[in-house]
Amino acid sequence: MTASTRLAAFASGLRTFAGDVAEGFFELTHNGLALVGVVVVLAVALLSARPELRQQGEQQLAEWLTARKVATLGITPELGAIERATAANPRDLPREQANLALWISKKYRVAPEPVAALVAEAYDVGQASKLDPTLILAVMAIESSFNPFAQSSVGAQGLMQVMTQIHSDKYEHFGGQYAAFDPKTNLRVGVKVLQEYIGRTGSVEAGLKWYVGAANLASDGGYADKVLAEHARLYQVAKGKPRPDLPGLRALKPAPATNPSDDGTLVKVATLS
Repeated sequence: MTASTRLAAFASGLRTFAGDVAEGFFELTHNGLALVGVVVVLAVALLSARPELRQQGEQQLAEWLTARKVATLGITPELGAIERATAANPRDLPREQANLALWISKKYRVAPEPVAALVAEAYDVGQASKLDPTLILAVMAIESSFNPFAQSSVGAQGLMQVMTQIHSDKYEHFGGQYAAFDPKTNLRVGVKVLQEYIGRTGSVEAGLKWYVGAANLASDGGYADKVLAEHARLYQVAKGKPRPDLPGLRALKPAPATNPSDDGTLVKVATLS
């Protein structure tokens, strides 16, 4: 056999070997993929028949993903936390409310976003309770300076400094007394208390005297005057009028003149110039 013949035979054998290897690899791969497909089909069928297994698997996967995030970030993520936040963009509010939110934020040195949410809530609750929203905000200003975690020496708590123990029945509708430290809940309960006192006494001034706990005293120590003075300032700010006592704070452009008391539904608190 010549050298060329031997070389040709070797090449032919090599091709045959390579073909056999390729065919074997294809068979293995094909069978492997078929096996994976069968496993997947069986798993889907099992999970469809046993929803509790699917739920358990989803829970374990979620826990694994959370653990990976914790390991990466160093904190436990909670995407739903935003739902608990009391915050809004002041620029998304009607102009009158935005004026108040920005002014209160600067005067009382609190963030504008939570104040914006409180202002919007004060307007909603004020409309429902027939109280001027700037009166509600004035009570918050004097009582807590917009600190939702404030507490007095006698146990008044939250934004509106409601006596939680005395008015615990009202907090039952919000899940219990700890709701006193939820800003919106405290606002709603405080407005309810103030509304009841105004209705009982027949005037805003007398209602404020009861609210501060001076019902049986000769004087409220000037409390009502402070609230009404702050109410007057807030009312002017809401209407876009600059405040001379805080010249560095500019309100937004004046909103169209509206009088929330035209329909007789809101309580007039003071004569404002």
